[in-house]
Amino acid sequence: MAESIQLVDYFYIEAPDKPGEAARVLAQLKEAGVNLWAFSGFPKGRRAQLDFIPADPAAFKAVAKKNKWKLVGPKKGFVIQGEDRVGAVGEMLAKLADAKINVTATDAVCAGAGQYGMILWVKPRDVKRAAKALAVA
Repeated sequence: MAESIQLVDYFYIEAPDKPGEAARVLAQLKEAGVNLWAFSGFPKGRRAQLDFIPADPAAFKAVAKKNKWKLVGPKKGFVIQGEDRVGAVGEMLAKLADAKINVTATDAVCAGAGQYGMILWVKPRDVKRAAKALAVA
């Protein structure tokens, strides 16, 4: 099975770095019926950065506006899904390395049922070259 590679919009907000903040934000998205392809959260100084890749960016932005989130984006990233196998993530990163593109950040996980998923980010100036290197349709 070949990888499915999509160029996607992602957004982030900064939130207090305290228990329950991500759960509160995710509950607001759930209540509005907004599905996420990916979510990542991590500390940023004394705060936390919450990254979102929504299936429907317009619906996501509407929830952000309603809840008065200080939204950053849209920015571009890639969602990669494929058959889980030894070296799968390394193969994707090697394509970018061969094209002399530095990856800003990446997360990859086994998704079960023999599948893996990966999100990755490159600098804005490299998005088009990365899409070409990854053979995004």
